[in-house]
Amino acid sequence: MPLTRLYPLYFEIKSGSTSNIIKTAIVVLARSGSVDEYGIMYGADHDAMGSGILFSYPELATLAGLQGVIVYAISSACPLLIFAALAPIIRRKCPEGFVLTEWARQRYGIITALYLGALTLLTLFLYMVAELSAIGQVVTVLTGLDGLPVVIVECVVTTVYTSLGGFKISFITDNIQGAMICALIIIATITIGARTDIKPDLVDNSGLLDSSLVGWQLIYILPVAILTNDFFLANYWLRAFASRTDRDLWIGVSVAMVVILIVLTLVGCTGLIAVWSGAWPGDPPTEDGSVAFFLLLEKLPSWVVGIVLLMSVCLSTAAFDSLQSAMVSSASNDVFRNRLNIWWIRGAVVLIIVPTVVLAVKAPSILQIYLISDLLSAATIPVLMVGLSERFYWWRGFEVLVGGLGGILSVFIFGTIYYESAQLGAELILLEQGLYTGDWGAFGAFVVAPIGGLIFGLIALAVRLTFQYVESHVRGTRFDAFEHPARVSQEEQDALSQEAEIHHEVATSKVVGKFF
Repeated sequence: MPLTRLYPLYFEIKSGSTSNIIKTAIVVLARSGSVDEYGIMYGADHDAMGSGILFSYPELATLAGLQGVIVYAISSACPLLIFAALAPIIRRKCPEGFVLTEWARQRYGIITALYLGALTLLTLFLYMVAELSAIGQVVTVLTGLDGLPVVIVECVVTTVYTSLGGFKISFITDNIQGAMICALIIIATITIGARTDIKPDLVDNSGLLDSSLVGWQLIYILPVAILTNDFFLANYWLRAFASRTDRDLWIGVSVAMVVILIVLTLVGCTGLIAVWSGAWPGDPPTEDGSVAFFLLLEKLPSWVVGIVLLMSVCLSTAAFDSLQSAMVSSASNDVFRNRLNIWWIRGAVVLIIVPTVVLAVKAPSILQIYLISDLLSAATIPVLMVGLSERFYWWRGFEVLVGGLGGILSVFIFGTIYYESAQLGAELILLEQGLYTGDWGAFGAFVVAPIGGLIFGLIALAVRLTFQYVESHVRGTRFDAFEHPARVSQEEQDALSQEAEIHHEVATSKVVGKFF
């Protein structure tokens, strides 16, 4: 059974003295060969592909053309390779870990782990908003009815069956989700190919086959945005850590990358076909390119529209229950360390669904919601990953926290200077101008966020070292901020494990993991 299905189960078990034993058992089980090693990352990607892909990829096609479709698809698929490269390294550094926050807690301490956990929950929250907004718009576009009742019913149904069935139900819906994606692509490809009439004059006049400023900007923006944001998705790390060998992990990732690349390219091309067939902008014209796929469907037989609607609802439901389960698990482990009853966590997630629905109804572009989450991750992940190298053993959680927040502040500073307005600088953090205004605002934001984060991290390092130097001088103690942490040999570890735990903690107190 995949580790991601054991992950929610682990947090549903009453916490206590056996928690470490349970966690160790899960990791051992996952690495004992009882997982489907070649399907690890393939299954993970189904969790990330909800009904939102039917909006964001066609929308990008109407704005950045074929260049944008190719860049977006490659940028979504290729970052999976980073899990094959980094997961074995992190797994060796944190043998008992199964998500990124476990390594962050060991490496940087509890404060940084809580900060990373909070960002993970915020990312999941934004994904939930995007998913509900997407399915609401699907219903409205295809039926002309208000999508809010469907959104509410979906939230109630997923909350009930995930609470009662736990990870088993979520596992079943993931399988349904994967089948729905394949069926949706096959049906849409056949019917669009057979029923859609491409007009050559629209192809020539659209300019979607030409390169554009936005298309060139996306070559940088999308890889940075998607790569860093994937770090916050626990289901990727869980499946990566569950691989039996590094070779199996590379195989699973490679298969997933190819599948996702094909699916997302086909979905994105529907935006091009919608323009070239005259379905978008339509009559009367619509400025919102996110509905291009569904405007194209309106020209198809009604039975196709009905099937697509049914599949979209199933797709959204499967994706949303995975997000709910991930939020419960992340909150329980990363924030409360399994000290709070799981039903309190579930209750809190239910309460969070209320503002999620409200924001989903009023949500702007689905793509914009994803980009807000991407900008937060772009500011945090680079400064976090510095500590992965042994050469930077002196890097602490203080630098990570200040650097992450400083990256967001850097976006505000850049926006204020670029637009000569503090209000527009603040709006740039939320990317309210979008990607396609023709200026360099969004591009600059994704350049400034990681670089600014690293600069603020270095400033925080200088402040901390200065403070520690002054403190050591005043107290008359040795300044040891740059001394390499004590390395304990395997024999010493075995000997220490037989002694009292307090003695072990004292003997290894200099191991990296402090906030300061």
